Amino acid sequence: MSSFKNSTLMITGGTGSFGNTVLKHFLTSDIGEIRIFSRDEKKQDDMRHELQAKHPDFANKVKFYIGDVRNPQSIRDAMHGVDYVFHAAALKQVPSCEFFPMEAVRTNVEGTDNMLHAAIAEGVKRVVCLSTDKAAYPINAMGISKAMMEHVIYANARVAAERGNTVICCTRYGNVMCSRGSVIPLFIDQIKAGEPITITNPEMTRFLMNLDEAVDLVKFAFENANPGDLFIQKADASTIGDLAKAVQAIFGDTGTRIIGTRHGEKLYETLMTREERLRAEDMGNYFRVYADSRDLNYDKFFVEGQVQTQADESYTSHNTRRLDVEGTIAKIKTTDYVQEQMKLLGIE
Repeated sequence: MSSFKNSTLMITGGTGSFGNTVLKHFLTSDIGEIRIFSRDEKKQDDMRHELQAKHPDFANKVKFYIGDVRNPQSIRDAMHGVDYVFHAAALKQVPSCEFFPMEAVRTNVEGTDNMLHAAIAEGVKRVVCLSTDKAAYPINAMGISKAMMEHVIYANARVAAERGNTVICCTRYGNVMCSRGSVIPLFIDQIKAGEPITITNPEMTRFLMNLDEAVDLVKFAFENANPGDLFIQKADASTIGDLAKAVQAIFGDTGTRIIGTRHGEKLYETLMTREERLRAEDMGNYFRVYADSRDLNYDKFFVEGQVQTQADESYTSHNTRRLDVEGTIAKIKTTDYVQEQMKLLGIE
């Protein structure tokens, strides 16, 4: 953690699943201060008490700031003295964003712009923003708001680079297993209640990442980013049907009930579009998609002849490595939540 030695890191939306996992990785390191910025005082109070109980020697490293990325003044007040920002504040639930799309715009688009302006004004060194696979070829309000958020990031990254102070980049990843509102905890709760688990479409495919992998992606972006870069982690996937079988193989088979596709859901997810693959670099476990550095003088970039505008295929949950049921069981057992539930229920 030498890059973070004696520095101040702010996590927006820091009381969520991602923020809690960042604390697990950073709390006992040589980092100087971690600022948790969020609007939920109850979650902040719960996090504070848990830190004091479990990590009394390090709890004072964590400072809590009540605020909302929608409120420019609150984010500016919290940003003073910050070296680095992990931006995780967002509205993430696909169905709720379908019914309240302007709320998604206010948090995901305008809130990100507020945060970036504050970071640039305060001379923050690096900002890593968290996006989602739903931003690639978006069909729902949440994905559209995140796609627009990414364009806000790239525009601000260009401005910051011209001023020569703040490096702004973006990460994009698929479903994080057992994060807030995700399906695995729902399946487990239904099994514990003796109810059949509800499946939207068993043929749907979804990327599977655990929270530690999400933090690893953000750390990789932090260490390797140029202004405006997008980083994508290569990820395994499974069908929703196999995911349900994997959860039931661990916690018990209570049957299944098909409920149909929810508002705004896709059959499969895309992490990198065909257009992005043209300017992507394969970095082993990750892809770097370089920023489009052209300016508004389009005629400078005209090339005679046929111009290639996209690669042969996107990078999706249909064409990545597909896990079978046994592989999915092994994958979901890597999450802290599943491990805790197995221990609680006495499952070996």
